[in-house]
Amino acid sequence: MVSQIPTFVEEERLIAQGYRLIAGIDEVGRGPLAGPVVAAAVILPFDERPSWLSLVRDSKQLTPSQRESIFDRVLESGVAFGVGVVSQEVIDERGIAPATRLAMRHAIEQLSTRPDYLLIDYMRLPDTRIPQKGVVDGDSICVSIAAASIVAKVTRDRLMVELDSQFPGYGLAQHKGYGTPEHLEALQRLGPCPLHRKTFMPVRGRLFPLTSEEAAGTISER
Repeated sequence: MVSQIPTFVEEERLIAQGYRLIAGIDEVGRGPLAGPVVAAAVILPFDERPSWLSLVRDSKQLTPSQRESIFDRVLESGVAFGVGVVSQEVIDERGIAPATRLAMRHAIEQLSTRPDYLLIDYMRLPDTRIPQKGVVDGDSICVSIAAASIVAKVTRDRLMVELDSQFPGYGLAQHKGYGTPEHLEALQRLGPCPLHRKTFMPVRGRLFPLTSEEAAGTISER
């Protein structure tokens, strides 16, 4: 499958309306069984359009080394970036969608420069007064959102590698908390650790008796 190349269409439309500081926002980690959800907000230098922007893609379509390289470029020559991390405890307490929005708000708050406009992958932030737009498939079609997806992905991957040494045996450094066969085998063998999301199946099934609906497989996490 050929990867889609993000464009500046959304940003150029906003620039034509007078906006200058446009932040792309995306998250990584909604689906894993363990670890936090991480969001990033990135304001890119559109006036200069450095050549490395042509390399930006949805983080899922890049190799780890490609993501690391672009991550460094964003930190070096981007206008501003911010990262928000929300723990598995908050995910269990509030649910994954509210936790994701919280991580996004934290990322915006960490920006050194207040943005004029927010371009967000899929979601909207009702509690944020900054003008905004939720862009369907934003990480595939919008450069700012794609750059944010890379920053969020690299940040979360690095964090999961660090946590692997604190909670050995689960293979967190390899699968980053996602429900791979290796992770499920370790979960069955070792049981959940403090990093696991207790409300997510099959972690919940290891901690609490299954309801009939869960046993039938009707409850799942995105």
